Amino acid sequence: METLTERTTAAVDTAVPSSAFAQAYTELSPAVLGYLRARGVDDPEAVTQDVFMALYPRMSSVTGGSAGLRTLVFSIAHARSVDFHRRQGRQPNTVQHDPAADPRVTESAEEQAIARGVGGYARELLESLSEDQREILTLRVVADMSLEDTAAVTGKTVGAVKQLQRRALTGLRNRLSKKGEGER
Repeated sequence: METLTERTTAAVDTAVPSSAFAQAYTELSPAVLGYLRARGVDDPEAVTQDVFMALYPRMSSVTGGSAGLRTLVFSIAHARSVDFHRRQGRQPNTVQHDPAADPRVTESAEEQAIARGVGGYARELLESLSEDQREILTLRVVADMSLEDTAAVTGKTVGAVKQLQRRALTGLRNRLSKKGEGER
């Protein structure tokens, strides 16, 4: 009969090494964080942690190497993003905290850049796209995912992903050229 110590040792031997998980976290967490921010998640840092907490027990069953791992991570991130937006739809509207009215808060470098219009215009451009186009661009550009991985995460065909990306980029190019003409 197998003892508890033997079962625990066997379980540890088949588990994913913590160094593999740490490497996956180090390489993918910035892209996941950027993806969740672009998707409008209120607390993207917490949701990023949740994504990797959900990944940890599934790491030993990942197939496809680093591409398979990346697809799994962004599939989890996509699901968490969808969950967030569904919860938002069921909750009553709340009054947002106004940091400008709080005397304890000072502007961060990021807030200063947004105030100068660096991030504001980019966000405005992204918001001018359809939700599907925004989703595809954030996965392809921010998360640096392949067409196939993006299709797997969103549940669309590779052709649909290509078409949405092309239309999004064409729309952004047209908006940027119109803004350039308006400044002359």
